[in-house]
Amino acid sequence: MAVDQQVREQIAAELWESEASATAIDRPTDSHPDLDVVDAYEIQLINIRKRLDAGAKVAGHKVGLASEAMQKMMGVDEPDYGHLLDEMQYFEETPIDAKKLCFPRVEVEVGFILGEDLPGEGCTNEDVIAAVEWVVPSIELIDSRIKDWKITLCDTIADNASSCGWILGQQRVPISEIDTGDIDAVLHRNGEIVAKGNSSAVLGHPLNAVSWLARKVDSFGVRLRKGDVILPGTATRAIDISSGDHFVAEFAGLGSVTLDFT
Repeated sequence: MAVDQQVREQIAAELWESEASATAIDRPTDSHPDLDVVDAYEIQLINIRKRLDAGAKVAGHKVGLASEAMQKMMGVDEPDYGHLLDEMQYFEETPIDAKKLCFPRVEVEVGFILGEDLPGEGCTNEDVIAAVEWVVPSIELIDSRIKDWKITLCDTIADNASSCGWILGQQRVPISEIDTGDIDAVLHRNGEIVAKGNSSAVLGHPLNAVSWLARKVDSFGVRLRKGDVILPGTATRAIDISSGDHFVAEFAGLGSVTLDFT
């Protein structure tokens, strides 16, 4: 059973204020147990449209819950997605103020930059290979505006799939020159290895996540376009951050990306 538009607007406003003030809120599904997935995506879009109206631009999308373990934990059988906006992009040379975030974590991702538009309904991995121009080392900065990351599927979807920012490394590799389904990744924090993984952790192959995303957003009237950045899901577990942390994510055959916090 869905909630009405007034409730959607109320939840969107609470999430907006939470992000602006870096003050976490109780999860919306506690006060609105009837909230469903359609509601959650509509709430996400309310705040995305607000940012677009203020001048932001859509730079791409991210896929969340892209591992079997995360889906089991959430009791779902497919991922979710969020929006990447240009104003959410961070850069390696510019430290991030951790105090402006609620519960930030770092995810290690094999990113894709589209050189052509993707089809929507019926999109296949072959379509993705044909459309991707570059593969790029990436970090997604995630953050839950909901207390202590105690979220359900609908909570995280409403919260833009818990996305907070994204960082791309300098190296670009043509998709024809790398096996994106078997890229080892290592995350270092302050010189110590804190996570290891492989791109195959992302739905068995990150291309599966991208083709799923193209089909999913098409159901909301959205298409993935030339120039879009796509983050398909993390190759390692997410790692908590603290002020002063220095991260380096290294990808076999793809290079590295760094991120610093103050």
